[in-house]
Amino acid sequence: MALHVIVGAGPVGSATARLLATRGEEVRLITRRGGGPAVAGVELVAADASDAATLAHHTSGAAALYSCAGPAYHRWPTDWPPLGAALLHAAEAGGAVLVTTGNLYAYGAVDGPMTERLPARPNSVKGEVRAKLWADQLAAHEAGRIRTAEVRGSDYLGAGTLSAFTTLVLPKVLAGKRASAPADLDAPHSWTYVGDVARTLIAVAAAEGAWGRPWHAPTAPPMSLRRLATRAAELAGAPAARVTTMPGIALRLAGLFTPAAREMVEMQYQLRGPFVLDSSAATAAFGIEPTSTDDALRETVEDRKRLLLSSD
Repeated sequence: MALHVIVGAGPVGSATARLLATRGEEVRLITRRGGGPAVAGVELVAADASDAATLAHHTSGAAALYSCAGPAYHRWPTDWPPLGAALLHAAEAGGAVLVTTGNLYAYGAVDGPMTERLPARPNSVKGEVRAKLWADQLAAHEAGRIRTAEVRGSDYLGAGTLSAFTTLVLPKVLAGKRASAPADLDAPHSWTYVGDVARTLIAVAAAEGAWGRPWHAPTAPPMSLRRLATRAAELAGAPAARVTTMPGIALRLAGLFTPAAREMVEMQYQLRGPFVLDSSAATAAFGIEPTSTDDALRETVEDRKRLLLSSD
């Protein structure tokens, strides 16, 4: 039994902790407030992971260190650099394999499906942040200071996930109301299930040959936002989904009052046209088949229903 340290108890961090615990591993989950799933075998620790000495202390003796944290969207430029530096320090000090949870922002706007071979050409502030984090990790790996890899996914489906679909569309669909999203509703779009991200993180950490590069988490075939909303309504037994396109100016106006909306503006390119992830490399390397969109959507719908009921 080896010690696995996870930073962040969001959807991916929690799923990773549960999966490792079911395999009999020793798991330490670090968050600022000590939150996380109450699961046997998972030690919940309250600590500031951006403090390099503190994180190194909690990671001492660990076989793997998983970065599953997510600073507030509007604080990425200020909060990610110290956290990224602390993760590198902890991995170097203790020798744990550092596997980070990434996304597709660093690629920028591309034509065609995204593969791991694409260069980093970010066209957004948040994309530049992600590209710099990975560049620093890879440089440390190539210098022999650490061992590392990154697992990237598209917009998430699963319990607790946050995206334009889960926050703007799904609650309205479940309530039988008209929804609006800042998107091309019929463009193909990839949706990654958080459970598949967790499986890939663990597989990559255990495979020496997988280190030193990014991997795309196995992801089901793309589905348009309109079709996803339609299927969600069908699975939930709700009235037929009604979704309209939100004008770009509406999101900009919302951004005057809401930081989250303001931060979505520069990422509009991901929703206004095809946004497709090619994850065939990870499936071939690790034998992980993507969870079906229906199964991922069922979990997402049931989780959202629970949230709606608890708020009544």
